[in-house]
Amino acid sequence: MEDLKVFSCSNEADGFTKEVCDNLGIEMGQITRMKFKNDNNFVQLLESVRDKDVYFIQTTTPPVNERVMELLICIEAAKRASARRITVVLPYYMYSRSDKKDQPRVPITAKLIAELLEAAGANRVISCDLHNAAIQGYFNINCDRLSAQSLLQTYFKEKNFKDMVIVATDAGSTKKAYKYSKFFGCPIAMIDKRREGNDDRAIASTVIGDVKGKTAVVFDDEVDTAGSMIETANVLKEYGAKEIYAGCTHGVLSGPAVERIKNSPFKELVITNTIPLPKEKQIDKIKVLSVAPLFAEAIRRLYEHKPMGDLFEK
Repeated sequence: MEDLKVFSCSNEADGFTKEVCDNLGIEMGQITRMKFKNDNNFVQLLESVRDKDVYFIQTTTPPVNERVMELLICIEAAKRASARRITVVLPYYMYSRSDKKDQPRVPITAKLIAELLEAAGANRVISCDLHNAAIQGYFNINCDRLSAQSLLQTYFKEKNFKDMVIVATDAGSTKKAYKYSKFFGCPIAMIDKRREGNDDRAIASTVIGDVKGKTAVVFDDEVDTAGSMIETANVLKEYGAKEIYAGCTHGVLSGPAVERIKNSPFKELVITNTIPLPKEKQIDKIKVLSVAPLFAEAIRRLYEHKPMGDLFEK
């Protein structure tokens, strides 16, 4: 893999990038990143990338806008250095929730990010469990959407739960819940959410299906402030669920999320390291699984021109 180079775009991405490189059996690409006194970013690749296959890995930790700029500058540097192909690796796609025009005079920022990456010179993007699969269509270049579904399934299968039930947090997530229930060979239940008042806030009110005395497992693509997730857990407890678990790909965990989870009925929340979990947010109830081997395998297959279909969500 002499003509393969994998770089980290920020200090926050270093740990994930190193794990990817360790799985590939290569050294991390050497890069200098700094900021001038006028707040302008500067990047220099410390090794030749001429006619090489270059990968840039960037996380989505705050400040997110800073991470976007770091990434764009890295792509520009590689393009000016005559890289053969530039692939952007975004374990968590920034602005992924701004994926549609659902209010007057609002942007589709996920589309804007796609356009910025292309304009900077990216030839391909690899991400994981996009909030909306349609984001792939925002690109005129290839966008590969990996999935942590198999990783989460394997983890919970090893627990060998008895009387397991998969819970959909709302009607929109029933399709995902069905896929998990089919894998585990167990029934599904759904939380019925209603709107109350004028604040348009969803209130989890009842459970459709049987959860009494069962181990309930909730799957979702991400957990942000954990408000809806905790509401779900409280309703499941009220309806007699024996134990409650959750599995999410992206642990955004902003604001009061960690404190809410700590004091919630959840026995365990399982997330992946698409977003680094800082030390102050690490509690016993949160389990982190690594998707770095999954991304390393994707990079290996692209490099060797092999199919990637089984790495995508089925």
